[in-house]
Amino acid sequence: MTGQLITFEGVDGSGKTTQLQRAAEWLAARGVPCQVTKEPGGTSLGEALRGIFLDPRWGQIDGTVELLLIFASRRQHLLEVIEPALAAGRTVLCDRFTDSTRAYQGYGRGVPLPVIEQVDLLATGGRVPDHTLLFDLPPEQARQRGAAPRRKESHAAGTVGPADRLDAEDLAFYRRVREGFLALAAASPQRFHLIDSSGAPGATFAQVQRVLQVLLGQEVPA
Repeated sequence: MTGQLITFEGVDGSGKTTQLQRAAEWLAARGVPCQVTKEPGGTSLGEALRGIFLDPRWGQIDGTVELLLIFASRRQHLLEVIEPALAAGRTVLCDRFTDSTRAYQGYGRGVPLPVIEQVDLLATGGRVPDHTLLFDLPPEQARQRGAAPRRKESHAAGTVGPADRLDAEDLAFYRRVREGFLALAAASPQRFHLIDSSGAPGATFAQVQRVLQVLLGQEVPA
């Protein structure tokens, strides 16, 4: 039986990565075989491209250049990790996928969405996740949490410091990204499952559990 691709999306600091790890542990304890992975990255080549993508030395990079770096990583990721895991019947939990590209490079950077769809078709064949959990909260709250240590240090100092290129973006950028995610969710309500991550982590995970119970049916007892 082919597995399902479940993606975890949201602005930086939304808690999606922590919740993905908790979900993987929770599913494994119930006998659901999972493959945990992330984007950009997930492979040796992908990690190298991720390092280039996030390196603050390059400063502002054109959105289309970002797009091409990400999709190069994504294609290798699909070929090497995601598709083999799905073919083996495993549930793949992926931290970010093409919706992040639409939100960050599309809504955030202004790359036209039709251009993104053209590159997506070339790189992935238009691969769509089976389900997407979108962790939503205002960017202001996400930044207050200081999810990434380098982001917290950078903001406290009032400088870019060791923060990666995306950490250094202003709130206006992240507001556009959040609006993009919400627009994508509204356009595909059957695939997206909105998670309010503004509360305590435990309350957020309770929502994740309820969604996964529905998505995976009898494999995950209530």
